[in-house]
Amino acid sequence: MNAKIPDISNQVYKEDIQNLLISEYSTLGSVWVNQQMEWMNGTYTAFKNHDKFLIIIYLLKKTLDFYSRSFINLSYEEFYQKDTVAIDKFSIAEISYELNIPKESARRKIRELEDLGVIKKSKKNIIIDRSSFGRIKPVDTIIRISRFLSILTNLCVDAKILKKKIESKEFEIIIKKNFSYIWKTYYELQIPMMLTYKKVFIDLETFHIFGTCVVNQHLHIQKLNKHKMSRDIFLDSLIQNEFLGINAMSISDITNIPRATVIRKLRKLVKNQVLLIDKKKLYRLSGNFTEKMKPTQKIFLDQLAIFSTKIINLAKL
Repeated sequence: MNAKIPDISNQVYKEDIQNLLISEYSTLGSVWVNQQMEWMNGTYTAFKNHDKFLIIIYLLKKTLDFYSRSFINLSYEEFYQKDTVAIDKFSIAEISYELNIPKESARRKIRELEDLGVIKKSKKNIIIDRSSFGRIKPVDTIIRISRFLSILTNLCVDAKILKKKIESKEFEIIIKKNFSYIWKTYYELQIPMMLTYKKVFIDLETFHIFGTCVVNQHLHIQKLNKHKMSRDIFLDSLIQNEFLGINAMSISDITNIPRATVIRKLRKLVKNQVLLIDKKKLYRLSGNFTEKMKPTQKIFLDQLAIFSTKIINLAKL
């Protein structure tokens, strides 16, 4: 039986997806930003520390890279049929350099992961024991990504890039069927994003708190303005209108970051004019900082376009 060969002329191009992410930002941006912060909530909850989670996904990505080089594609069920996964050898210096973590901090965090039983040495192998920490299966993340991609394909149909919309359930099936390949691609999107924002905000907790304020304002502007807006118009509207802010307690409840830490980080963000605080102690975005972040955000929209294009083309096969 002859294999079905896809028509190269029917493929979706990254540039088309990129243009949609910019022109339809009021629709797509809010969905993705909300998904991103939900994912950040999960990463923090796992160990109450973003860097520890970053170390784990970096090591898992090395294993996924090995699978890819070996032309191995594991489904979601195959990948999670065991609680443990073998990882490649690593050094403290490598972790420190690749993840921008000081050597002594990297050494301490890896030792703490070993004490928790997450990283173990088994004979000559090093393994990650996923049963040692919660929320190991990205069930909700797959659902949220699939929803985002489905909305994106609907807009692709309107723009005559695709002939028909791909439903969320279809994307869930595709992601689970090609899990090791797609999750490798997902980590290639997420790890650089986390490292870049870590550089901008000094630590990921501060970015997490800032991002929660961003999501809050995204939700408010969607309620007040139902018109479609491009990226620049949408971002300008975030700072030109005094939308309701969010208080420290709500941020703590959403992120699971202790309230005292949230308050300390918020004070620093206000001092650095990243956020503004009103008389009711509600926090919202600062116009100057939002403008400065536009080039950085554009880079991530480009990376999101690459990620989305790969999965959409895979779904079309």
